[in-house]
This record gives sequence, C-alpha cells and structure tokens, in this order.
Amino acid sequence: MDQVVLTIKENAPIARDVYRMVLAGDVSAVTAPGQFINIALAGSFLRRPISVCDCTGDALTILYKVVGHGTAQMAQMAPGERLDVLTGLGNGFDLRAAHGRVLLVGGGIGAAPLYWLARELKMRGVDATAILGFNTREDIFYAPEFSALCARVILATADGSCGVKGFVTDAMDGVEYDYFYTCGPEPMLKAVYRASKSDGEFSFEERMGCGFGACMGCTCKTITGWKRICKDGPVLRKGEIAWAD
Repeated sequence: MDQVVLTIKENAPIARDVYRMVLAGDVSAVTAPGQFINIALAGSFLRRPISVCDCTGDALTILYKVVGHGTAQMAQMAPGERLDVLTGLGNGFDLRAAHGRVLLVGGGIGAAPLYWLARELKMRGVDATAILGFNTREDIFYAPEFSALCARVILATADGSCGVKGFVTDAMDGVEYDYFYTCGPEPMLKAVYRASKSDGEFSFEERMGCGFGACMGCTCKTITGWKRICKDGPVLRKGEIAWAD
C-alpha cells in the first residue's frame, strides 16, 4: 500500500450516473486487476474505496456510480485537481488460475475491474466471454471496450431493453466455461455462486472503514474463519465462501 497524491486527468460521464476518472501519478503499487484504491474527500471522515478499472504506465482509470454524497462530490471534480489516494489495496484476481474457457460476469459498476482483467487475459492469449448485467439500456457502459478484448460479450438488462432480458444468471444459461471471475453486488454474487458450474473467483463490494485491514469493519465469514475483504480480499475463491442464509 502507498499513500500518494494523484492528479485528475479526466472525469466525465459515460452512462447514467456512471463516470470515468483517469488519475495520473505514482501508481506503481497497483499491480493486479481486482485491486482498489481509497480516495480521501474533503469533509468526509472515511475514504471512498473504488475498484481499479485499468492501469497503464503512470495512470489508472476508475469507474464510479453516483450513489451518495461522496460520489456526487467526485462527479463535480475537474481535471487538474489533486487527490490524496491509498493505492495498491487488496489482493486482486489470480491470473494463474485462468484455464480453458474463461467467463467474466459483471453486474453494474462491478463490471469495472473486469476490464483490466480482460485486457490481461487477452495479452496471455485467453479469449474470454464476458456477461455484463445492467438494469436498463441507459445504464450500459464499456460494451465496445469489452468487445475489443473478449471473444464474446453478452449483455443482460433486467427490463429487457437490451440483450438478454433478466439477470446475469439468465445470460449464463448455455455458456460453456472452465473457470470464471465475477464482481457485483452481493445478491448477484450469491446467484452466480448457485448457478456456476466450475471453480471461480468472486470480488466483493463491501463497506469499509480503513481499507487496509486495521479496523476489521469489513469482515466476511469463510470456511476457514473470518477474513477482511479489504486485506484478505476483495477477491475470494468460490470454495472458501460461506454464505450467510
């Protein structure tokens, strides 16, 4: 983990209530898809944890959805502003585990960290299939970007306005895969867990206090005991998750 000051290079809407922000500076601590950063905001006691969508050279990209005061504040920021950021947080996805036919399943803003993962898989010669789920057509983002990296992209919308009508699990029907990676809200992750036919990895979205394992505020029960989503995760293997009923 590093504490650095990053400069906003870009901050613009890309879908309904969804923004892309590009931050430049020392991002050397960010080493794996699935890691996240923690941003300090003026007037807020707690930082805002945001998954890294992509990282190249001295810049990283995040996608965020405006859902509260903090993200609304971020949406008003302009290029040139500087942010106090904790970088290199979390364990990230295990690229070594990818084998055979790989499936990526993202729900809403949970699709963001899968983009960097898709790019890394493409560089390793893996043509993945991506299933991206949204509420409606207006919420869709990064479909062309995923299409440039994946052998196949399947869109699902809850209202049926684009792609498969229903949830990501409906779009999973008939798709053959040997390993999968997924990120999204916990109800979606639980549904993917039940519908999945292979081993895989789950990236959890969890409320956090410190973001680096000190406060124990984001613990999750696993078959081997309690783990901290920020430090031991946010990525957990399918076989270690103990879902609460």
